[in-house]
Amino acid sequence: MENNGKAEEVPENANEHCPGPQSDNAGKDDACAGCPNQEVCATAPKGPDPDLVGIAERMATVKHKILVLSGKGGVGKSTFSAQLSFALAAKNYEVGLLDIDICGPSIPKMLGLEGQDIHQSNLGWSPIYLESNLGVMSIGFMLPNPDDAVIWRGPRKNGLIKQFLKDVDWGDVDYLVVDAPPGTSDEHISIVQYLQDTGIDGAIIVTTPQQVSMIDVRKEISFCKKVGIPILGVVENMSSLRQSIPDLKFMKMGMNGDEEKDVTQWAMDYIKENAPDLLSMVVCSEVFDSSAGGATQMCIDMGVPFLGKVPMDPQLCKAAEEGRSCFTDKKCNVSASALEKIVGKLLDIHHHQ
Repeated sequence: MENNGKAEEVPENANEHCPGPQSDNAGKDDACAGCPNQEVCATAPKGPDPDLVGIAERMATVKHKILVLSGKGGVGKSTFSAQLSFALAAKNYEVGLLDIDICGPSIPKMLGLEGQDIHQSNLGWSPIYLESNLGVMSIGFMLPNPDDAVIWRGPRKNGLIKQFLKDVDWGDVDYLVVDAPPGTSDEHISIVQYLQDTGIDGAIIVTTPQQVSMIDVRKEISFCKKVGIPILGVVENMSSLRQSIPDLKFMKMGMNGDEEKDVTQWAMDYIKENAPDLLSMVVCSEVFDSSAGGATQMCIDMGVPFLGKVPMDPQLCKAAEEGRSCFTDKKCNVSASALEKIVGKLLDIHHHQ
């Protein structure tokens, strides 16, 4: 539901024509009869959230706020968030990276910060700093065991997101990158509610080329339009597999296809002797079916910007696993150059605003 252009959270199990939990008629309207939330809505405090003032004060020192979204999990959204933060920090911007994927926090791993603890001062919670200009906050820093499952209902998740925004001492930040969970869940509604008055620059939506991913991305775009979040653009991740020939592994299959033999050394020796020029080439392969036009065509159909394609690069995957920036790793040149172009487009957008 929207209230004067702003997102208003309505319980998923609410009755049709729900007036909204912040309405003066919440729990009292005829449409509320029989709703499982009727008593809660009728007795809950109404009016503006007093914590929004505290959030606005914290966010006053943050120049740009970017949400990174995806319709599905597993499309590389957190990898993109991490590498975007690395890229902006490398350009000497002051950067904050906020992980609000409460149930699947992967940002600490992707920035090499596992095992770090949050410290508190008289100014609030202090982000974990990877560099002097790159601070990170995630529930992953609060878990005593990284294997512990976070089994929380919506209100508790929303409370932590509010605390991240209200109590974390980000200081003067040029860019706050918010890594959201996949889909359009409580966390998305909350972050929009809490940040809308402070100004959200927009959302970057990450997808893979196949239709099964873009079905959900279309819903994500629809969500952004409904709650008034500008769409900075869509990134097509894993657009194709690109790998240098020296990094390939060659296998010989048995007659029945059930036996494999590693013949990498033989193959590399053969190439060196008979076709050495191949060693400087990159192998390209379409992993996902993009015959329908991929994210490029979807963006045309839905009237949103397309930021670019990032290939599936095993070296980028390795950098993410090891918590490293792909921009300082010469082996990541295929993916790093694609990401650099996307970051350049984002900076151009902000410079012309």
